[in-house]
Amino acid sequence: MNKVLVLYDSATGNTARMAQFVAEGAAGVDGIEVRVRNVDEATAQDVVWCDGVALGSPTNMGVMSWKMKRFWDETMGPQWMKVDGKIACAFSSAGGWGGGAEMACLSLLTVLMNFGFLVFGVTDYVGKLTTLHYGAVTARQPRDAESQEACRKLGKRLAEWVAVCVGGRQDQHPLVKPDVRLGPG
Repeated sequence: MNKVLVLYDSATGNTARMAQFVAEGAAGVDGIEVRVRNVDEATAQDVVWCDGVALGSPTNMGVMSWKMKRFWDETMGPQWMKVDGKIACAFSSAGGWGGGAEMACLSLLTVLMNFGFLVFGVTDYVGKLTTLHYGAVTARQPRDAESQEACRKLGKRLAEWVAVCVGGRQDQHPLVKPDVRLGPG
């Protein structure tokens, strides 16, 4: 069984709600164990335990929250090189569209790359105007179906890549699965 961690910070509950949808998506892939942790209660062992992590943060001035940054600086710093090669993705909620959520995802991905994580974006669209090239993003809570599906798709894709790259399960590769995949437009 492969393991996925959904690690998040949430100031208002919006990113916590996204985390639940990401976890749903990951849990939908057979052979994946999912653990959801708030950054306030997470330990370095949670990150060491997993094969892949979905990292979520509220958007704070276009970057990740200070709590998430502190977790990686202080809690994970001593774990340097113990998480190299794990798979990761990002998600973020901002106060409104244009609030910097994609930039916050990029800041999360940058930290993950510094720790040696293999990071990815998702090419699929989940609606006519909704994609997650840099991660799943929402304006406030993921209320609409497309925002919820974006979170689920991100979790599912993380679990698929973990199954392929760590578990050797080529049947989980996105290009060989019979899922409907939407492109732009």
